[in-house]
Amino acid sequence: MNHDARTASYHNRTIEDIGELLKVNPSRGLSENEAIQRIDQYGPNRMREAKKRSFWKILIDQFKSMVIWVLLIAGVIALAFQHWAEGIAIVAVLIVNAVIGFVTEWKATRSMEALQKMEGDTIRVRRDDTEMEIETDKLVPGDIVIFEGGDLVPGDIRLIESNNLKVNESALTGESVPVKKQTEPVDDHATLADRKCMLYKGTTVIEGSGEGIVVGTGMKTELGHISELAETAEKEATPLQKRLDQLGRRLAWITLIVAAGIAVVGLLAGHDMRKMIETAIALGVAAIPEGLPIVATIALARGMHLMARRNALIKRLPAVETLGATNVIFTDKTGTLTENRMTLRKICTFVGDFLVDTKKKEIKGKNNGDHFLVQRIIEVCVLCNNASLRDIDGDLMPDTEHGDPTETALLWAGLIFDLDRKKLLEQKPEVREVPFDAEKMMMATYHEQNEKLEVAVKGAPSKVIEACQWIAENEAEFMEHEMDDKIRNEWLNRAEELARQGLRVLGIADKIVESEESPPYENLRFLGLVGLQDPPRRDVRNAIDECQAAGIRVVMVTGDQPATAAAIAFETGIIDEKDPVVIHGKDLVDPDDMTDEERSRVTQTSIFARVSPEQKLHLIKLMQTKNQTVAMTGDGVNDAPALKKADIGIAMGQRGTDAARQVADMILLDDAFPSIVTAVRYGRIIFGNIRKSVMFMLCTNVAEVIVVGLAAVLGGFFELPIPLLPLQILYLNVITDVFPALALGMGQGEPDIMAHKPRSQSESILTTNHWAAIGGWAVLIAMCVLGALAVAFYKMDFDHHRAVTVSFLTLAFGKLWFVYNLQNPGSKIFKNDIVQNSYIAGSIVLCIVLLLAAIYLPGLSDVLKTKNPGWQGWLILLEMSLIPFIWGQMLRLIQAYRKNKT
Repeated sequence: MNHDARTASYHNRTIEDIGELLKVNPSRGLSENEAIQRIDQYGPNRMREAKKRSFWKILIDQFKSMVIWVLLIAGVIALAFQHWAEGIAIVAVLIVNAVIGFVTEWKATRSMEALQKMEGDTIRVRRDDTEMEIETDKLVPGDIVIFEGGDLVPGDIRLIESNNLKVNESALTGESVPVKKQTEPVDDHATLADRKCMLYKGTTVIEGSGEGIVVGTGMKTELGHISELAETAEKEATPLQKRLDQLGRRLAWITLIVAAGIAVVGLLAGHDMRKMIETAIALGVAAIPEGLPIVATIALARGMHLMARRNALIKRLPAVETLGATNVIFTDKTGTLTENRMTLRKICTFVGDFLVDTKKKEIKGKNNGDHFLVQRIIEVCVLCNNASLRDIDGDLMPDTEHGDPTETALLWAGLIFDLDRKKLLEQKPEVREVPFDAEKMMMATYHEQNEKLEVAVKGAPSKVIEACQWIAENEAEFMEHEMDDKIRNEWLNRAEELARQGLRVLGIADKIVESEESPPYENLRFLGLVGLQDPPRRDVRNAIDECQAAGIRVVMVTGDQPATAAAIAFETGIIDEKDPVVIHGKDLVDPDDMTDEERSRVTQTSIFARVSPEQKLHLIKLMQTKNQTVAMTGDGVNDAPALKKADIGIAMGQRGTDAARQVADMILLDDAFPSIVTAVRYGRIIFGNIRKSVMFMLCTNVAEVIVVGLAAVLGGFFELPIPLLPLQILYLNVITDVFPALALGMGQGEPDIMAHKPRSQSESILTTNHWAAIGGWAVLIAMCVLGALAVAFYKMDFDHHRAVTVSFLTLAFGKLWFVYNLQNPGSKIFKNDIVQNSYIAGSIVLCIVLLLAAIYLPGLSDVLKTKNPGWQGWLILLEMSLIPFIWGQMLRLIQAYRKNKT
């Protein structure tokens, strides 16, 4: 025997065929010798251990940015030319940045370890005609497994016996309710969720019992296949990583060209070669914003902290900004858009329809539900029920439920009429139960009542209606009327209509019999239909509206039925039509195999139902090829590959599996969709803050380059000192640049930030307009610095050190005032995110103190070679440093006037 235990089709084969294929007699099981041979052939029933993200890997990842490499090269060159202070300062910046990033990302993904946690300890099997307990890792294809309620399924199993078997497959398929299993084969093309004759590794038996033949173990199971997808799913670099790398490459070329150009020009002008090489190095250091990595890292880390307070736990720093660029959110239905709790929503009777609100304990309809027929339907639902609500200290809470979610929902509905199952059974004791039968699709219970027996029946509407001879129809008394084909067809159509509304529909019937031996499903009296639903969360609709206003598409990807998905999509506002296009999972193929027409159809569809793990990957791949930034929500093992592949993977914190949480970038602590929208808002704010920080640092750094470069060139023609010494440049870059830039990263953002469309994925952190603004502001600041130097040196006849101190302080204070020019265009002068940011005012005060220390603190002033400029010098530098600020505020006034006018 040598076959792929996963790819072989078992769900469409008979039990006899599978026994022959796996060479096993189900009544005897494998022999011990055969089991030993097969474990040698197939290996232990374990998941493959994942490659761990080691300590060193996490540390090395902190140095992969191009900006970091540019800084590293600049530091090495500075040290090589014995610029010790500059070199040591740059190395210190790199170390601080690496420590912050490393500590934040210490909790790395452990998806495969989480998958291993899903494996049980022992399982009961039949070998050599004897039942025995074996360790699950000893299980092999061909073993006969015996299981019951509460067992964790240890491998992929083809059922050969099923006794009212229900299995929770939500972690694997996304199916929101337990699945009833059968032994009959299904269609060859049936999706994973529709293979009723199969059990899959990692799922849980809720109730019932059965036997089956193991057809797949270890990595040759559907769970193993999903773990392989998770391993091979490629994670795209986040938008911020891409943009910072682009900026780093530009800075590298700008630094090289400017430094080399100044050195060549200076040498041609006859300057000393060593002096010009050192000047070129100083220019290189000046061109690089040493504080950029720290500012970006701290801004993202603060974003992580703020989001965690809003129930969004971020695992990786760049994911904070990625959320801000998101323009497509693939969301699951159950628990994310809905409450993850089945609820009775509608009761349909001969006298009319009734809407049920179990939270408010209200029934709306004729006489507000105060009708004998409605009460009787609820009573039958409570009697014909295997679930229970445990009473803890006199309270009934959702976490005290036990049993099928549909049946517990019916028990909660019963409490509206004070129909507690325990008390009801005291009045009407149960004498017989006919369990749910997969073929008949009904369940019945017999109850003593006035020396006769009441039979309570619920089940699939078509089966219940077919078994009914009478229909209850009178309002005042319990009158009945014989059912004919016309009435049956009307109720069948009504049931289909409810199903199209996304409701889980049950038919309800009863009758009176003399003996408990009377057949349960003959001559029944039809009472009506009940419709249940996992209702949408109350806050979801507003959150989705906010997404759509922000240009973000919300797409539902679920394992549920198409009708259910469409109904919830309409109720939550994902779609605005009641009969939308829903694409079934079986129709999704690899985007490479799609025609242009198929790609267009898929990208325009907002609902996907019965979707498999591979199909989720296809969806993400297609959107990413369209340059979309994709967020994906998930909670099950089946979601792990897609969560890893998406630009931002979002796992559920309350109901999510370990596998999903470990591969995700973000974990929703409350499982609520609105928390995603809040995280997107923060992501946009943080990117805007980082952009302003970069603008601030580059404007002032480019101004430094222009000042030093022009002075170096003009120094050959005029007796003009170099306006900034290398250590003074580094002091400004590392000290007075970083604090205002960090303060900019603390901004709260504009109120209308979610009224704008997402950024294009190809948009750089600085656009062409930003670079033009940087150039313009840098030239203006540089001219002011050179002007202050010229006035101090020529007009006021200051000595070299005093004149250079004036130019040094002119640039320093010019930087501080320039921060206020970074308010958004069109915003009000005294009411914008810069003025209202208290951190900015604090940082400016701190920087002024540090600048005063650079002038008046003995030792530091000696190292920086600064000198007291005197009152005349202070007057010059304050006047010249305020010119860019005044010009900037005039521009903002004009922009605000134009905005208000339009």
